[in-house]
Amino acid sequence: MRSVTIDDVAKKAGVSIKTVSRVVNREPNVRAATKEKVDAAIKELNYRPNQSARGLAARRSYMIGLLYDNPSPSYLANLQSGIIEACHDKGYGLALNPVSFHDEDMVDAVVHWVRQSFIDGVIVTPPLTDSVALLDALKEQSIPAIVVSSRGTGDAPAALIDEEDAAYQMTQHLIAGGHSNIGLIKGHPDHYASGLREAGFVRAMKEAGLSVPAENVKQGYFDFGSGQKAAAELLDMPNRPSAIFASNDDMAAAVIFEAHARKIDVPSMLAVAGFDDTPLSRQVWPGLTTVRQPIRAMGRQATEVILGAIAAGRAQAYENAEEIKIEFELMLRGSTGGER
Repeated sequence: MRSVTIDDVAKKAGVSIKTVSRVVNREPNVRAATKEKVDAAIKELNYRPNQSARGLAARRSYMIGLLYDNPSPSYLANLQSGIIEACHDKGYGLALNPVSFHDEDMVDAVVHWVRQSFIDGVIVTPPLTDSVALLDALKEQSIPAIVVSSRGTGDAPAALIDEEDAAYQMTQHLIAGGHSNIGLIKGHPDHYASGLREAGFVRAMKEAGLSVPAENVKQGYFDFGSGQKAAAELLDMPNRPSAIFASNDDMAAAVIFEAHARKIDVPSMLAVAGFDDTPLSRQVWPGLTTVRQPIRAMGRQATEVILGAIAAGRAQAYENAEEIKIEFELMLRGSTGGER
């Protein structure tokens, strides 16, 4: 059986081949009525564009690049889901590029990858969002980019929540539960968001007239192992905290694990809170009170912004460095004594 061609679609819709190509490539300034005719013909004929030919003709890959450096697996999976949803709607694919934040050749390697692969735009995740050199290089090369979970340098669009306010509200929740001796496990020092979460915690404590002793603040790295180590240090203290706020769910789960190992009941003897609302927060017992950061929605909205920038042209990619604030929510579960 002969394959359906772009000529067949053009003939069926009563338009030129160029018009069909513009509709397939999601180019702007196509009249709605014309687009509807072409889309109807594509559906009726079950036409499938040749992606390779499509990309070669435009010197584009119709691929969005995702740059990341060792994030939480749950964070990355949720972010990818949102990105893929938006890409699918517009006929794009997703290419992953793990990058080492501390690699001295990181910036050159990223730019080379984007150019070599004809990547049309990139989504940048923490801590890469905090690399001024990387974001400046992407801008200089007119490579459309958006940062997520961070404000970055302010030159590129950003999709994020108010990290400081989220941590502030979570700390207020712990204080309202009667806790005054609260421990904090900080996030990875390479992540700008870690500082914002600590700042929100400190602000809430100070506003309540509570002190934050240095020994109550432990360094974590957003992984289970560092969370367990920090939890052990806090729980070994003679005057151990009655509540611990960990800067992500992986570390908070480690706190619950360590408490169980020591026969410390959660939440009657120790309240625990996390951040992100990953699937893990609903898999531990008791369920983890946490900040719901809608990572999937963040990924989708970031992709929609970057695709819009690509459609507008590379030269316009940085003209509107909008900041998209996404609403967070406190998910109150058993680890702090109650469900919402």
